[in-house]
Amino acid sequence: ARVSLFIACTSVFLIAIIGTTIGIVAGYKSGWVDIVIGRATDLLLAFPFILMLIALSPVLTQRLEAMGLSPENSRIAYLIIVFAFFSWPYLARLIRGQVLSLREREFVEAAIANGAPTRRILFREVLPNLWAPIIVYVTISLPTLIAAEAALSYLGVGIVEPTPSWGKMLADSVRYFAVVPTYLFIPGTALFIVVYAFNVFGDAVRDAL
Repeated sequence: ARVSLFIACTSVFLIAIIGTTIGIVAGYKSGWVDIVIGRATDLLLAFPFILMLIALSPVLTQRLEAMGLSPENSRIAYLIIVFAFFSWPYLARLIRGQVLSLREREFVEAAIANGAPTRRILFREVLPNLWAPIIVYVTISLPTLIAAEAALSYLGVGIVEPTPSWGKMLADSVRYFAVVPTYLFIPGTALFIVVYAFNVFGDAVRDAL
């Protein structure tokens, strides 16, 4: 749980910062800035996510180990980097759509008329009105990333020993299922409960906001 939650929470934090910043700029600036950002997000969304995670694993983990990280920490850093890199376009598109409607609102026009700089308009006027979709996206993304980390560890491209992982435990339990079935059911149940709990929490936050 510690490793899965650390990877998911850190990834979501980076996704929120990158996706929100790029989405606000694209939605408010429009023009060629919006076009360039839009094509970049389309390009990233076109990549097969899981396939790229598997393909990039040996290359990036070796680079991270060459920078001085241990094999365990390099896998954790690799998952965080790749999760954040391939996931921010979804949030950026969501934020861009919200900003397109917010920039026509009276309080934004009033700030422009008062001569407020663009940075203040974006982060003092527009951003406070985006917390609801950001929080909803974060709470819904957490269980997805926890499940993705478990799936990658199950396939052997995620967390490696001696760091424990639910996905690695599920992969190891297959060999012993006939003798010790609890080796499969206990980590599987723990993973199910955590993912289900975050999904319910995300739905509740979405309804509340």
